Amino acid sequence: MIAVTFALPAESQEFLRSLSSKSRAHRNGIPIIQGTIDDRAVEVLHTGVGEKACRQRIGKFLQDQQFDCLISAGFAGALTDDLEVGDVLLAKNFSTIDLGARWSSLSTLPIHLADMSTVSALIDSSKERMKLARESGAGAVDMETEFIARACAAQGIPLLSLRVISDTPRELFPAPANVLFDLELQQTRMLKLATHLLAHPGRVPGLVQFARRIASARKILARALLEIVPAL
Repeated sequence: MIAVTFALPAESQEFLRSLSSKSRAHRNGIPIIQGTIDDRAVEVLHTGVGEKACRQRIGKFLQDQQFDCLISAGFAGALTDDLEVGDVLLAKNFSTIDLGARWSSLSTLPIHLADMSTVSALIDSSKERMKLARESGAGAVDMETEFIARACAAQGIPLLSLRVISDTPRELFPAPANVLFDLELQQTRMLKLATHLLAHPGRVPGLVQFARRIASARKILARALLEIVPAL
């Protein structure tokens, strides 16, 4: 059985539509989605965003379970302009599955190999992203994979970290990070976002463009997963 994690349903929608024999269940109080891809059994978990939610949910999800492998999937932010929106990234520093020469043939999409860093907050500054790139040597950031990797290591579960770039230093978020997502509530506070846009109407087109980028990234991620999962 293969486990696939996403931070939020906004990342998993396209992939979930492709699951056969889909059903919903709970394990240790955590909602999961079960299904198949080419007769491979798959379980999907939404970890939530950030360390607190992710550590709680991944721990309960993996408790007393043994998966053949786990794919940490979702979106990531590029730290430099070497990666573009829609690029598929295999995080080599977190991935423990030895694909050898096979990795480049697992998907018809080009897959970029780079290190990834897990951070505690969304980075909405180009300068801060470039500084982190210099200090860490990473090509992209997310907010969950480090904690997923630790949990997998403790359970002896092979990990593949696969992310799609959703934003870059040139194509940042259309609003401040604390407006776009409330980490404590694990959701966007729509009233706060609406108030911000009323005060800054010039940012509305950027929000529309961002939504389109997210929709495209979601489709690319699903396509990559649907090609890779049966091959693992």
